[in-house]
Amino acid sequence: MGPHVADSRALPLAAAPLLGAEDPAPFTVLHPAGRSAYVLIADHAGQQVPGVLANLGLPQVERDRHIGLDIGIAGVTRELARLLDAWAITQTYSRLVIDCNRPLASPTLIPEVSDHTVVPGNAGLSAAQRQQRIDAIHAPYHARIAAELDARAGQQRPTLLVMMHSFTPRMNGADRPWHAGVLYHQDTRLAHALLQALRDEGDLVVGDNEPYSVSSTSDYAVPVHGEGRGLLHVELEIRQDLIADAAGQRAWAERLARVFTALDVTARPTP
Repeated sequence: MGPHVADSRALPLAAAPLLGAEDPAPFTVLHPAGRSAYVLIADHAGQQVPGVLANLGLPQVERDRHIGLDIGIAGVTRELARLLDAWAITQTYSRLVIDCNRPLASPTLIPEVSDHTVVPGNAGLSAAQRQQRIDAIHAPYHARIAAELDARAGQQRPTLLVMMHSFTPRMNGADRPWHAGVLYHQDTRLAHALLQALRDEGDLVVGDNEPYSVSSTSDYAVPVHGEGRGLLHVELEIRQDLIADAAGQRAWAERLARVFTALDVTARPTP
C-alpha cells in the first residue's frame, strides 16, 4: 500500500478574517506622546461596519442613530485630547458590530435588538462568529489601552482615566434633562470631584450616575482599566444634541479642558 494521503475535503476551511484589506484598523491613537496625566478612551466613537458584514442588514439611517455610535463623542475626544495634550484612543467600529464597553459574557455585547431596532446581521451568530468579532475588534482595542496603562505605570506617570461617552436626549419615550452625566461604580474619587466641578459651572444639569449606572456585569472599561488598576477614573456622558455639530463639540471640549485642568484629585485617598 502506498503512503497515506489525507483527503483535503475533510479538513475544516479556515475562517475568512473579519477585517479585510479595505477595512480600517479597530482603533486610532491620538497624541501618542501626550504629556497630560489624563488618558481619554472612547469606546463608541466610530460607526464603521466590516465590509463582510454587509452593514449588518441595516440602512444608513439606523446606523447613524445613537444605537450605532455615541454621536459627537469622537469630535469632543479629539479636541479635548488636543487641548490637554492627552493620550487618547477612539474605537473605530459600530457598537452594533461589537460593544467595546461590555464584558464578553454580556447579552448586549453583540445586540440582536437595540432600542427596538432588529439587527439582522447579529441574529443567530455561532460561537465562532462571536469570537471572530472579539478577536478582530474588542481584544486589540483593549490590549492597546492596557499596553499604554502598563507603560505609564512602568514610568511612574500619574494617570487620570476618563471614559468618554454620549447619550441620546430621549429614550423609551422619556426626555432626559441632564446636560451631562458623571458615572462611577465603587471608586468615587475622580467622579465626585468632577461632578461637583461641573455643577459649579452654574449652567448645567449634571446627573449623578445618570442616565446610566456602572456595574462589573454591564461595563468593561471602569471595572477593568479603572478599578482593576486602582487608577483615578470616571465615565463621562454628554447629551448628544449638545455635541451633534462641530461647534458644540468644540464648546464642550473647551469647557472640559478648563474643568479638568482645575481639578485637584491627586491627594484623594484610595477607597
